[in-house]
Amino acid sequence: MYRIKTYNTISTKGLDRFERERFEVGQDIAHPDALLLRSHGLQESEIPDSVKAIARAGAGVNNIPLTLCSEKGIPVFNTPGANANAVKELVAAAMLLASRDIVGGITFAQSQDPSMAASDMNALMEREKKRFAGAELAGKTLGVVGLGAIGSLVARLGLDFDMDVMGFDPALSVEAAWRLPSEVQRMENVQSLVSRSDFISLHLPVLDSTRGLVNAEMLSHFKRGSCLLNFAREEIVSTEAVVAALDSGQLSRYVADFPNPLLLGRDDALLMPHIGASTVEAEENCAVMAANQLRAFLEHGNIRHSVNFPAIELERTTEYRITIANRNEPGMLSHILTLIGGDDLNVADLLNKSVGDIAYNIIDLDELPQQMLLGKISGLEGVINLRLIEGEPA
Repeated sequence: MYRIKTYNTISTKGLDRFERERFEVGQDIAHPDALLLRSHGLQESEIPDSVKAIARAGAGVNNIPLTLCSEKGIPVFNTPGANANAVKELVAAAMLLASRDIVGGITFAQSQDPSMAASDMNALMEREKKRFAGAELAGKTLGVVGLGAIGSLVARLGLDFDMDVMGFDPALSVEAAWRLPSEVQRMENVQSLVSRSDFISLHLPVLDSTRGLVNAEMLSHFKRGSCLLNFAREEIVSTEAVVAALDSGQLSRYVADFPNPLLLGRDDALLMPHIGASTVEAEENCAVMAANQLRAFLEHGNIRHSVNFPAIELERTTEYRITIANRNEPGMLSHILTLIGGDDLNVADLLNKSVGDIAYNIIDLDELPQQMLLGKISGLEGVINLRLIEGEPA
């Protein structure tokens, strides 16, 4: 029986992935094997030694102490792409709201006296509608910074709006490149992209290299009168620099999912209360994906979409599997295999991968390893943790 402790409200579609015969799930679980959360700010004290994995039903993991998790050999999972369509649709709305004064028009119409005659109201609307005129998206240039699951969808959206689309991503993966329409022009640097774009949409994670990326210096390269859309992370943009750019006319609009007191009350700032992924479908998709990742890890030791461990999956061939997390140092696997061979155990299959300072091994054995052997492996210098997984191959 595996124990899953949840934080926040997790979609029942995700929780239903945990079969009651094999999993105990709830917010009051003692000694949990795994944690499942959304936006809860996880504290180090909330990660007991029993925890083997943590899953975040969402893309960002800045609410999880990653360094501690890596030190303890705990893979942290996220759900990239599960909420991509929800964010893409909100970006579509944001561009339309920024190009035409839809909000102003709605506010004006709603503010009229309900006792007014319909004919008089129609005449008033005809006289005043020019106040809310805007521009079409077709023919404009959209620059997408970050071409992952969401960014690639936004790029395709721009093409659907008959826009010219440019993209920049210094770490574009092969998978993301396949998703990207061939009509998207890839730029070599972000300065070239922003200098030619009427709309710039950000889709980057918060890293040391992206924190404060859009600052005063970067904004000086923007095409004058352009619109900046931030539905990624607040920390990527310097709010003070955006205010100055709006005041000077360098930016015509700033549309963001992250309200800030410095931007309140401005007609040129459209702010939303972090609702990019707030759809029923996105929450369900994230919960199901996170639950599937925890199941794959707890039941078979496989890792999909971890932010601190390598992606590694090995089909089960025997009833006995050991997984080992260790520091990524030369000779570790040979030491482990030497100990296994010294116990006259046959390795049926194995897979070893690493990322950064972490290496991870999946080893299938023909027979049940004895506790003495497991103790010897765990005692090797550099081994962080070891799990024995028993059961019929999937």
